Amino acid sequence: MRRIVNSIFIVLGFLFIGLGILGIALPLLPATPFLVLAAVCLAKGSDRFHRWYTATALHKKYVEPAVNKKEMERGAKKKTLLTLCLIFSISFLLVPVWQAKVVILLVALFHVYYFTFKIKTAPVRGEEIMIDE
Repeated sequence: MRRIVNSIFIVLGFLFIGLGILGIALPLLPATPFLVLAAVCLAKGSDRFHRWYTATALHKKYVEPAVNKKEMERGAKKKTLLTLCLIFSISFLLVPVWQAKVVILLVALFHVYYFTFKIKTAPVRGEEIMIDE
């Protein structure tokens, strides 16, 4: 049974890597949340695949800054918030129960607050920070 569960986590990990790579290219799909999910799934599924994934440039560029430094580039933050707002808006419109709508609204507001005030905006890679002297 454990082998089946590990296999499922490995498949999910690679699926999330694929979605993360698509998110790099597509303007509305965020890359970072999918790549973080890939790291979690691969860690649960296989030590070997997790070590491989954490050594990739993809992980170092998108996951490590978000997890270790709690920072994201401005474009990545915008894409993530846009996607979350779209998902929460669709959920809000489709759910008929007003109590569920309140919960969806509160969760959406928390996400906006968290990404706006708790996750720092990192400078774009390759961009020099100018300091006036």
